[in-house]
Amino acid sequence: MIGLKKIFISILFCMAASMAYGESLFYEDEPVRDGINVFNVSDTFADIYEKLAGVNWGGKNINIAIESLEKLNPNAHVAATDERVVLVWGDSIIANYPRPAFADWKGFGEITTALLLKLREYDPALRGLSESELYQNVVSVLMQGIDENGRYIFSRQAETSEDGRILTTVGITGARDGRGNFRVHGIFKGAPADVAGIHPGDIISTINGRAVSKISDWELESVLSGYNSGTSKIKLLTPSGDRDVVLRRATVVLADTDVIHRSNPDTGGILEIVVHNISDNAVGIINEALAKYDSLSGIILDLRATTGDDERAAAKMAGLFIGPMPAMRIVETARDEVEVVPGGAAVTDAPMVVLMSNMTRGTAEALAGAIYENERGVLVGTPTAGAARIASRIDLNNGGALELLNKSIKTGKGRAIDGRGIFPIVCLSNIRTEQQRDVFFLNVINNNFNAQDFNKDEDIAPDVIRRGCPTITSGADEDAVAAAVAVKILTDKKVYNNLVAQ
Repeated sequence: MIGLKKIFISILFCMAASMAYGESLFYEDEPVRDGINVFNVSDTFADIYEKLAGVNWGGKNINIAIESLEKLNPNAHVAATDERVVLVWGDSIIANYPRPAFADWKGFGEITTALLLKLREYDPALRGLSESELYQNVVSVLMQGIDENGRYIFSRQAETSEDGRILTTVGITGARDGRGNFRVHGIFKGAPADVAGIHPGDIISTINGRAVSKISDWELESVLSGYNSGTSKIKLLTPSGDRDVVLRRATVVLADTDVIHRSNPDTGGILEIVVHNISDNAVGIINEALAKYDSLSGIILDLRATTGDDERAAAKMAGLFIGPMPAMRIVETARDEVEVVPGGAAVTDAPMVVLMSNMTRGTAEALAGAIYENERGVLVGTPTAGAARIASRIDLNNGGALELLNKSIKTGKGRAIDGRGIFPIVCLSNIRTEQQRDVFFLNVINNNFNAQDFNKDEDIAPDVIRRGCPTITSGADEDAVAAAVAVKILTDKKVYNNLVAQ
């Protein structure tokens, strides 16, 4: 084994003296190598390095190292000194370049491209990547250990010109029955199948004149979803009779929020709001629903699988419930925090239950914290992820962009969320049976609710709290318990008031 000692030295923030970078590693009369334009790719990597150098990481001093490229393949090893950058594959040196000077972004862009060309000679998977995918993979390894969600966003123009592919679907989910036909289980709202009037339970017997039972699973999947548009003529077997339908695949946009109204003529009913992503679109959907159902006995805000990285959208959503109160604080640098306050008055004062879990992430955690701190609802579920970050989108010269979760979030009152999370007042994992629910609510009614509010006790380690309120392993159990507990809290004023007062 070659005795190269691995030296991790930052390429972006190291002020050590470096050897001046010489002439270009590539020849102008050979712009395309291994199917990529080396000058264009080098320019994009130079742009990426330069943009990363100017990022504030929530007050932390972060180094981005070229050695991270070795994470692209376990056989690769990158050793860097003040003078050289060496690439080793297994026991052999396969590349040896002079190290660029500090802040020589053009030089680092070229050396990154050169290293990738060498790696592609030895790694078939890397060789099969398109140009956009190459950027995405390199940004991913550069971000490991800093921002696991940091990524390169494809330039739509570049992506389409490279491979011309956009994923589309007819909007059907289902499975084969015992005869090999395809039984529809679900329909994407607004998808071609929905527009065509296909319903769960319908059976697809033939596609383009061929019996589905004779079509392979691969062929069936390629008909239902694929790249770019595709037309299929299918025969449906439905309870009302057989019919022929023409389906054309299309790009389907899923709503960021679903709203379900459980009507009750006496109380106005309960509005269940299931948020998938906190966005302006989600805010609009919720605002419209609250205006439509303005007399409610309660609201269930389901954030159990909610994410978000837009602080403005999160503030707008919080404002619907808490009005112009501090919703969160954004930590941009070690000394700078920005308080985010909704601009308008609350549009509802209905009692609320907020459902949350370990999949509640980002600005969804801040939203739960804002409702808790302003005593606008009861937090129910299990601890949130503690991954409360805000994204910065940095446009690149090639039309793509970097998306970096480099700003951390605190609650409006300054409690840390990132790395800690928000904790429920009612822990669902401790209420598994009807008997446990009955005992729990009896204790609440009798003012014997002795659970501790861990959101106020920052001395207790988050792992200790999570062990006491673990994730529920059965999704069916969690759904059933969450629904029963939420409805009980919202329909019993004494229970609700006691829990909010905690």
